[in-house]
Amino acid sequence: MVEWQLRRRGIDDERVLAAMGRVPREFFVPPELREAAYADAALPIGVDQTISQPYMVALICDQLSLHGGERVLDVGTGSGYQAAVLAELAAEVRTIERVPELAERARANLAAAGYEDRVQLHVGDGTLGLPERAPFAGIAVAAAALEAPPALYEQLEPRGRLVVPVGGSGGQWLEVVVRTPEGPAVLRTVPCRFVPLVAGR
Repeated sequence: MVEWQLRRRGIDDERVLAAMGRVPREFFVPPELREAAYADAALPIGVDQTISQPYMVALICDQLSLHGGERVLDVGTGSGYQAAVLAELAAEVRTIERVPELAERARANLAAAGYEDRVQLHVGDGTLGLPERAPFAGIAVAAAALEAPPALYEQLEPRGRLVVPVGGSGGQWLEVVVRTPEGPAVLRTVPCRFVPLVAGR
């Protein structure tokens, strides 16, 4: 996975590649799909949600440009996989999931993979973030919004990065939004396809 799906497609942050190599992805997919855990594809995890393809998880982590001492927020826990990868890259990881059933599965997945003490999981509206725990050096969003959620941008520390899929059914792009004194600095990276980001509990 690391060599063929990530390094050869331009992921060159060695910390990200090492993190992707350490996290056992098979713990974060349904048992009947474990043989396909490392396939270059998104996989269903129930409740109309998916675990993102490895390349997209690595790209989001790469675009956050983490060095190891940061506090980060993962929006849209899903299976818990991206939160586990982030736990290999940052000092403090908080993740928020809207669907209680998915949150409980993710909690079990994280525990099975050995990350229960390294990831703090919250149930709630991801579009609102966790203002009581802000600011964050990085915020990763694993669902598509029509625009970068303003509440999440406001929870970034100066020069912090929000990585979020933006767009609708006509197409999505992965955006990197950097908090600057002049306001949001936005970089579009690659086309992508994510489930919609839904507000509300």
